[in-house]
Amino acid sequence: MSAAILIIDDDRELCALLCDFLLLEGFLPSAIHDGNEAVSHCKDQSYDAIILDVMLPGLQGLNVLQQLRQYTTTPVLMLTARGEDTDRILGLELGADDYLPKPCNPRELAARLRAILRRSHSSVDTRPKDTLEIGKTHITASNRSAFYDGLDLQLTSTEFNLLLVLLNYAGTVVSKDTLSQQALGRSLSAYDRSVDVHISKIRKKLAICGGDNLIVSVRGSGYQFSASTEDI
Repeated sequence: MSAAILIIDDDRELCALLCDFLLLEGFLPSAIHDGNEAVSHCKDQSYDAIILDVMLPGLQGLNVLQQLRQYTTTPVLMLTARGEDTDRILGLELGADDYLPKPCNPRELAARLRAILRRSHSSVDTRPKDTLEIGKTHITASNRSAFYDGLDLQLTSTEFNLLLVLLNYAGTVVSKDTLSQQALGRSLSAYDRSVDVHISKIRKKLAICGGDNLIVSVRGSGYQFSASTEDI
């Protein structure tokens, strides 16, 4: 079944071109050109993924993302101005799953969408089993649920994949590139802070539920989920 994709961008000509290309690539694309309209529309309609431009008239893309994350975990790919690192980092912090600078290559956009959809509709390939339980952290790959001490962590799709990888290797340092490959579906490029931002979000959600200092930064190496900390 073809994936339904919503493009939120005020550039109508670009939307038409992207819709034509994505349709040829096997997606079912549609477009909305206003941020407020998109927020209202997505409350009633569901999509497999959303492409969201940061620069929108009226309600800015980052504000749209913030409101969307109040009621949906649908994967969001942000389109950012080339070189605007602040927008990219803020977008990831607000719950975006990935980003792509504009102007973008439609083929790369389609490839990123497929990677996002693979991550959201399936679990990480390296998992040894469907359910993992490390101390008070409980994660189930089949229904993509994650809890700490019985409390729902409310993770985004990308956050879920990252935590799943870390739990698979609990007690072992996992490099940022490995995390990017297995959880984001792509190699980590130079100056790419996606993994760091997502890990920071996971830490905050764990801390809110009482799970402090579970994910340890290992300088120059990566991150480690500390199983021993959970047993204290």
